[in-house]
Amino acid sequence: MLSSKKKYVVNSSSGIKAQKQEFNKRPTKIGRRSLSRSISQSSTDSYSSAASYTDSSDDETSPRDKQQKNSKGSSDFCVKNIKQAEFGRREIEIAEQEMPALMALRKRAQGEKPLAGAKIVGCTHITAQTAVLMETLGALGAQCRWAACNIYSTLNEVAAALAESGFPVFAWKGESEDDFWWCIDRCVNVEGWQPNMVGQISVNVAQKILDDGGDLTHWIYKKYPNMFKKIKGIVEESVTGVHRLYQLSKAGKLCVPAMNVNDSVTKQKFDNLYCCRESILDGLKRTTDMMFGGKQVVVCGYGEVGKGCCAALKAMGSIVYVTEIDPICALQACMDGFRLVKLNEVIRQVDIVITCTGNKNVVTREHLDRMKNSCIVCNMGHSNTEIDVASLRTPELTWERVRSQVDHVIWPDGKRIVLLAEGRLLNLSCSTVPTFVLSITATTQALALIELYNAPEGRYKQDVYLLPKKMDEYVASLHLPTFDAHLTELTDEQAKYLGLNKNGPFKPNYYRY
Repeated sequence: MLSSKKKYVVNSSSGIKAQKQEFNKRPTKIGRRSLSRSISQSSTDSYSSAASYTDSSDDETSPRDKQQKNSKGSSDFCVKNIKQAEFGRREIEIAEQEMPALMALRKRAQGEKPLAGAKIVGCTHITAQTAVLMETLGALGAQCRWAACNIYSTLNEVAAALAESGFPVFAWKGESEDDFWWCIDRCVNVEGWQPNMVGQISVNVAQKILDDGGDLTHWIYKKYPNMFKKIKGIVEESVTGVHRLYQLSKAGKLCVPAMNVNDSVTKQKFDNLYCCRESILDGLKRTTDMMFGGKQVVVCGYGEVGKGCCAALKAMGSIVYVTEIDPICALQACMDGFRLVKLNEVIRQVDIVITCTGNKNVVTREHLDRMKNSCIVCNMGHSNTEIDVASLRTPELTWERVRSQVDHVIWPDGKRIVLLAEGRLLNLSCSTVPTFVLSITATTQALALIELYNAPEGRYKQDVYLLPKKMDEYVASLHLPTFDAHLTELTDEQAKYLGLNKNGPFKPNYYRY
């Protein structure tokens, strides 16, 4: 396999006509490109290893420059290629089989339409699982407009299927930074349509916003602050986005109620822990083909994501070190058998560096300079700020594209590191995540949207709220039939003894699962 090699140049080449050419050819047409896109163009136009059908034969034209219509004549969308809708529909149908709770919710609530009149703008990963969530919201009566929260995680064929079904979707794999914000603006700024919810996975606009990372909320706050007058709430799923909401609340600048889905039990334990425990290995295998046994790995952060990554790598025979700022999480790491270190202490010897903190500049240029040859560097946190990738975009370093989402960054002395997904979220950029886990998270988000939208005036103030415990338990109960699981029921005497309602909630809000 050949690789394309070049020194860093600001205005580099921009496209690749065929997957075969990705490794040895870079056309010269530029068009709209950001700095990050110019550095690693091939990853933006190639299909993901998670089976995307769309990019291997598409032309170089930016989706923003294409005139496309779906079969109903609508052009209110912007995707890579609307002709890929049939492939995307098949993927959505497969995802539905592993998302029992959403399908059950769709059946149970479809008649009463609890989201009738809701206008939801969403900013999440555009995957088959997200499509099931969007179509469920639509079945419950909501109007939705959607953009991607990550420039590499969009499945183009799924975006096409949603556009064909009539959903205004603005997303494609390999967006530039300019494209990213343009897509969000197209979701929000449309004549005659005022959102009342935002979903990031965040519920913030027109009536609700569903947001993942807080970018959509941030954009509305910055560009269209008057929209918040009609927005009923925000639903936020990510650590980064939740932090932003709490900062706004503390500063007295949060204009609407917000639901913190990230810290719900069903999100923390299932999406963050169990999902990452499986997807970290998948992402590393697909991109590097490496063997884990005996490898030295440092995992930065021992929250739920870090715990899942460490458990998986330890089970595969890796020697795992952990860095942590929180003494409680640090003690948990020690009790789980991991060596707690400072990154500087092991950076010269480890084979893999994984960030899971949600913070910024966890891995700095100084760390990158000291890494051993062929060290693999990747991020499992939401934001791409954890690894200081910007510091690597300098003239003395050579970037070499190895395969989609895999770059060698080469120092003048010949040392190289292997950078995955340019420091963006590894599992959703380079592989897939278990659909069943996403069913749990998506159902939690849907219920949060329903709760905020239908809550009587005054129930929620301009603050950040946790999902009610009863809803967490309901989400879990919807997934138990998949395992033919049978819950034990309390007797009246037992319920009285414990001081509980027989139907829950069964734990107080402060309970740590």
